[in-house]
Amino acid sequence: MSDKRPVVVYGASGYTGRLVCEYLRELNVPFIAAGRDKARVQAVVEKIPGIETADHEVVGVEHNVDALARLFSGARVVSNMVGPFIKHGPEVVEACLAAGCHYTDTTGEQDWVLDAQARWGKAFAAKGLLLSPGIAQMYTTGEIAANICLETPGLDTLDILVLWKGFPTYASTQTIFTILKAKWYHLQQNKLVEWNQSETVEVNVPGQHATALALPWGGTSHPVWFKDDPRVANCRVVGGVFAREVMLNVVATQKMVEEKIKPLPPEQQEAALAEIAASVQAGMPPRENPRINTSLDSVHASGPLGRAHCVIHGNCNYKQTGLLQAYAAYSLLQQAPRRAGFASGCQAFGHRELLGVLRSFGLVLNPVVTVHS
Repeated sequence: MSDKRPVVVYGASGYTGRLVCEYLRELNVPFIAAGRDKARVQAVVEKIPGIETADHEVVGVEHNVDALARLFSGARVVSNMVGPFIKHGPEVVEACLAAGCHYTDTTGEQDWVLDAQARWGKAFAAKGLLLSPGIAQMYTTGEIAANICLETPGLDTLDILVLWKGFPTYASTQTIFTILKAKWYHLQQNKLVEWNQSETVEVNVPGQHATALALPWGGTSHPVWFKDDPRVANCRVVGGVFAREVMLNVVATQKMVEEKIKPLPPEQQEAALAEIAASVQAGMPPRENPRINTSLDSVHASGPLGRAHCVIHGNCNYKQTGLLQAYAAYSLLQQAPRRAGFASGCQAFGHRELLGVLRSFGLVLNPVVTVHS
């Protein structure tokens, strides 16, 4: 079965999984749309525009290593959308390793990125396989901007801002509440240093007069990716949505979690957070509107005697994520990643290449870059 369709989209019934399938169709890549509930996956896939022209099939699978490994056997790439990843990711990674598949996901959980690197990075590298958690707009587009800044030698400090307009999907909301349980880190002189989780930042937003409220957002993937990059010694990231009222609610929720939920036993914490998350976003949000759902990735890079600033304006952050995942699979079917084992999207595929893909599908403007050196 999998020999004919080399890409598996696991969790295809979700908002982002549907978009990954949609872009795989546009890239003419055969795929298997898989999930724990086959009927639910089928109902979602049937609504993808032009799906009748895609080489695909829908499969139901149990969420355990053996069942997943059997499904992945013969495939080459697995795009995992089943989060929270710290909870559901290990079985998928283990199954990929057993089946000899590259692994990508869209996680926003810094603790999962660190865990994946520590537990499976060397094993994937030994097999020439890619382990790339966190290929998504909220992380990869900012990583592209950071790498554009780093094209100027002598800059060692990254100050990253990620903002977007819209409302998180059900899965993203689950992730937001999951990261409230974890420790968050930024990079300071090549060491991961813990954030104060109550910290908020009033940020200047390129292209508008009003400021915005931003948060460390779980620390993000960037400090992990750049920790072993000899060009970078410091990396701090803040982000969120443009709507201040939403961010104020997030701040209030963080405070409530700290005071009322963290004192509970671990299993009760998880149940309480899941219940709150479901009450915030229980269904699938509407399809993105490029006139409304915009994104902004801004990176200030600095060094002792140099400065660079890169801004990438985009739209439809979930479409950006879907395309980045689909392109990763498309690329891996044709050539080996630039780096095997644990690697970010830019480390595996090249930041200029990923920028070109986003540009070619009309999802981002040409970056606005200012350099002083």
